[in-house]
Amino acid sequence: MHIVVITGSPHRNGTTAALADAFIEGAREAGHDIFRFDAAKEKISPCLACEHCRAKGRCIHDDELLPVMEQAEMVVFVTPLYYFGMSAQLKSVVDRFYARNAALRGRGKRTLLLAAAYDDNDWTMRDLVGHYRTIVRYMNWHDAGMLLATGCGCRSDVEKTDFPDRAREMGRHLGA
Repeated sequence: MHIVVITGSPHRNGTTAALADAFIEGAREAGHDIFRFDAAKEKISPCLACEHCRAKGRCIHDDELLPVMEQAEMVVFVTPLYYFGMSAQLKSVVDRFYARNAALRGRGKRTLLLAAAYDDNDWTMRDLVGHYRTIVRYMNWHDAGMLLATGCGCRSDVEKTDFPDRAREMGRHLGA
C-alpha cells in the first residue's frame, strides 16, 4: 500500500516524531511504501483563496505533496495538540487540499490520526478528533483508527508508555 505520512510538529525529535517513526517502521516491516512529509520543515504557503487552482487546474503554490497524495491509498495525519487542535503546520497542508479536491475526494483513501498532548484530561483530544472526523467525512475517506497519546508533554514521556509500540503495531497491521 502507498502511504503518505504528514507530520505537523516543528520538533524533529518530539513526541509525535516518536509516534511517526514507530508507525513508519511497522508499516515498512509489513512491506508498505511510505512517503513522509514533514510540514514544519517544508515551505508550505497557506491557501490564498485565489482560485488559481480552479482556473488553471493546479495550485499557484507548487509542492510535491499534493500530487503524491493523489496516488496514496492511505493518509496518516500526525500532530501535536496545540490549543486543542492540530498544529498550524498541518492545518496549512489540510487547507491546501482545496486545490486538488476533485482528485482527492471520494477515492477510497484510508486515514489514521496519531496525536500527542501534554494534558491527559478525558476531553483533551475531543476537538481535534472532531475536526479529523469532519475532514475524513468531507473527503469521503475511511477512518482506519486513531492513537491519542495523552499525558505526553515531551519525548521522554511518550517513550515511557506503550504508545510507540502501539503506533508500530498499527503500521504492521494495516492489511494489503
